[in-house]
Amino acid sequence: MLAAGLVLGPTAGCASTARPAAAPSSARFTENGVTVDLSVDRWDGSAGTLSAVFTPTAAGYHLYSLDLPPGGVDGIGRPIALRLRGGLEQTGRPATGSPVHDLQLPGGLPPVPVYPDGPVTVTLPVHRAHEGPATVLVGYAACSETKGCLFPVDSHPVELTVDDGSVRFAAPGRATPSS
Repeated sequence: MLAAGLVLGPTAGCASTARPAAAPSSARFTENGVTVDLSVDRWDGSAGTLSAVFTPTAAGYHLYSLDLPPGGVDGIGRPIALRLRGGLEQTGRPATGSPVHDLQLPGGLPPVPVYPDGPVTVTLPVHRAHEGPATVLVGYAACSETKGCLFPVDSHPVELTVDDGSVRFAAPGRATPSS
């Protein structure tokens, strides 16, 4: 009797050695002018680091600081946000190596903390809360000092499965894993 998922080499009378497609170890989506690439790095079977790279699709756009209040400053801007539910929990604060500077707004409005134009990588320490489905809810907003702001993204879901000591992202276009 063979365990499910075991892949065997060629045998007499069997010409195919094709392996079933593995679940992706990363995910990507593009919404409102930003491409987001997600992966779980340094996973040891129970803990690792969720990495998210936010890349504006056009030159001259910046993203707002992780530390911006959820509603922005006087309603301007939205912070980069990674929230987890289901089988993964965060074990620390999100972090980035990108420098933050205050962007002075016209009309006497208070400045808002932003990253330099271009990509921003955010990391979040995570651990397995339990086996089963998990969701990363991704939020952000991109703006340009000369072209204006794009609509913010709030709680874009990215589905994963946590089991057998592994973390797998749902294949693009597949239904959300059920519990």
